[in-house]
Amino acid sequence: MNLFTDTITLSTSSERELVDFTREAQRLVRACGVQEGLCALYAHGATAALMIQENDDPNIRKDVVSCLDKLVPKGVWLHDRIDGNGASHIQAGIIGPSESIPIRGGKLDLSTWQNVFFCELDGPRRKRTVAVTILGT
Repeated sequence: MNLFTDTITLSTSSERELVDFTREAQRLVRACGVQEGLCALYAHGATAALMIQENDDPNIRKDVVSCLDKLVPKGVWLHDRIDGNGASHIQAGIIGPSESIPIRGGKLDLSTWQNVFFCELDGPRRKRTVAVTILGT
């Protein structure tokens, strides 16, 4: 069993957005040479999350952000008294900071319509990071 760790760094350009980083994760899987195993991804930051979602229609990304803003509106939380991002923290907690993806045949075992997205919920940010842990043979 081999263990490989790395970090993906990305930047965001909006307050709330979904950033597709599937290619970067797949590049690391190829680079480490694991053929069968697991790729664990973990978003650093209390206002960031990860999500596997449809990769074809860009409106899905907009719909996800719109849904989150309707479920957890800005400006009504006790934490907003501190720095105004209470909704961002709650939204990140609902989505969650991590995803685990099987590796089969040296590739992320995602379906045709799935990609991995970084959920920026308190941006824009020059630097966001995702911890990558790959385990396998």
